[in-house]
Amino acid sequence: GSAMSMQQPPLRVCVTGAAGQIAYSLLPHICLGRTFGPNRKIILHLMDIERAQTALGGVKFELQDCGFDLLVDVITTSDPNVAFKNVDVCVFLGAFPRGPGMERKDLLAKNAGIFKTQGKILDSIASRDVKVVVVGNPANTNAWVTQQCAPSIPPQNFTALTRLDANRAQNQIAMRVGVQPSAVSNATIWGNHSSTQYPDVSFARVNGFKDVYEAVGDKAWLQGDYIKTVQQRGAAIIAARKLSSAMSAAKAISDHLHDWLVGSNGKIVSMAVPSDGSYGVEKGLIYSFPVVCEAGNYQIVQGVPLSDFSKKLMQNTEKELSEERTMTKQILFSGSKL
Repeated sequence: GSAMSMQQPPLRVCVTGAAGQIAYSLLPHICLGRTFGPNRKIILHLMDIERAQTALGGVKFELQDCGFDLLVDVITTSDPNVAFKNVDVCVFLGAFPRGPGMERKDLLAKNAGIFKTQGKILDSIASRDVKVVVVGNPANTNAWVTQQCAPSIPPQNFTALTRLDANRAQNQIAMRVGVQPSAVSNATIWGNHSSTQYPDVSFARVNGFKDVYEAVGDKAWLQGDYIKTVQQRGAAIIAARKLSSAMSAAKAISDHLHDWLVGSNGKIVSMAVPSDGSYGVEKGLIYSFPVVCEAGNYQIVQGVPLSDFSKKLMQNTEKELSEERTMTKQILFSGSKL
């Protein structure tokens, strides 16, 4: 048929927390075709809480004023039954923020309740192959809760964002060696999107061939301050901006979705995905691995050599995820009211 008749239907993309700052930086990526490809039309389903609806209306005005040819329609709502209807992609930015003096357990409980509700609705009305990325913290565990509450959607479709950490890891090396970011490949994040994450450059390369340890020439830095800098970058940005990283988070979400749905072209990228037991990581945990992606599928990269140093840090972040899941299970399934 003609080019017109061959065109794919518009992609329905839901963004929660859509009146917030990450969304404000993310929406242009999506509407300019950077995320899902330069020709893929988009219908946005923008959801936020009731009191943010006026602000969300303002975001809709701005989307109209940008004049994006790829943007077919914008739906704004506070009702997940509207937001999740037939969506192909769902980006969960909204989560309950950790307040001063709030225990981790309270944060887990609050979010388990939110994501349980959202998972159930997604399960009943979203596209049967909806692709989910959770950004709101605790992201890995929120993704696990959503997955558990949406059993009719393929379990591998539930992911959490560690691409921001991976981009940070890549760029710290690039700055140190004095090359452009894309010259650094295979910098990987293992585990949880938290300060226990392990940024691993043991199999990373500069310019495709040079070992990072060799290129940097400072093992103490690579196994010390480098790791700390990447782990605590988010906190450093909050300290400086008095707001969390939004521009870089949005770019990372766009990267994550682009590589997953369009393809990573053989490039190794980091995504938090359900463990299949690779590298001895407990099956079912949503854990960040090195993956390669092609047209909506990802494959965990096998055969990465692991030093004892790496194993220790990988087990440490796995332990944290396992504890989060245990706590969340008690909250979700102990019959306690959410």
